Amino acid sequence: MSATNLSFQGTFADSYDRYLVPLIFDDYARDLAGRATIRDGAAVLEVAAGTGVLTRHLRSSLPAGASVMATDLSPDMLSVAEAKLAGSRAVSFRVVDGTDLPFADDSFDAVFCQFGVMFFSDRLQGYAEAARVLRPGGTFAFNVWDDLAVNRLAGIVHETVQALIPVDPPDFLSVPFGYQDLTAIKADLARAGFATMEMSVNPGVSRAGSARNVVEGLVAGTPLGAALDELGMRTQVMKDVEIAIVGEFGPGAVAAPMQAIAIVAQLS
Repeated sequence: MSATNLSFQGTFADSYDRYLVPLIFDDYARDLAGRATIRDGAAVLEVAAGTGVLTRHLRSSLPAGASVMATDLSPDMLSVAEAKLAGSRAVSFRVVDGTDLPFADDSFDAVFCQFGVMFFSDRLQGYAEAARVLRPGGTFAFNVWDDLAVNRLAGIVHETVQALIPVDPPDFLSVPFGYQDLTAIKADLARAGFATMEMSVNPGVSRAGSARNVVEGLVAGTPLGAALDELGMRTQVMKDVEIAIVGEFGPGAVAAPMQAIAIVAQLS
């Protein structure tokens, strides 16, 4: 089963926001929001905003006069983000493909993308689009996950799925956790027109109130759940993942290692 054909359309957006955001996204969104210096009155574009965790941190950290255009390819995910930020005059929303931005050249002072570039159909094109819509000297700040070996909870899910479905298993997690070749990322950014790049490896801790919350986030809160439904395997996978997490981290609250890489690229 292809990893890349698992779409972020569907009914899992609420589980994603309720369980997955606090488990693995919130800390890194706070970190990423602070990695670019944004002046008062700046125009900021967010690509692949999902349910808006980075959008919320951007809105709270940016100068009062700055504005954020939050975009995502999935209207289901973006509707959750919009509801979370209802009434915020400085934030607008639009369904957009990050590799085909419907904005004029030199429209934004900064572009942010929280764990989204891994899903671009053409990453080089996505980087080139970010460069095109940035003003001279603009900043492109994004992050990617490090390997599954240092993101233990996702690793457990991946291993469990592979063990239960040894032939053509759903391989969704290999996409978000399979893009950390910094040499290749630097080369693509340079080809897209970025002059300088800074990269930072950031270890962290995934926290959840229970193993069940982890399962709800990483299985029910991602396209993996829908792929398992097609095979009639969701219940068994979720049960086995929960058992494995309890076996490794004990009952009750879970604290597990995670690691991401932040990249800040600038135009000349």
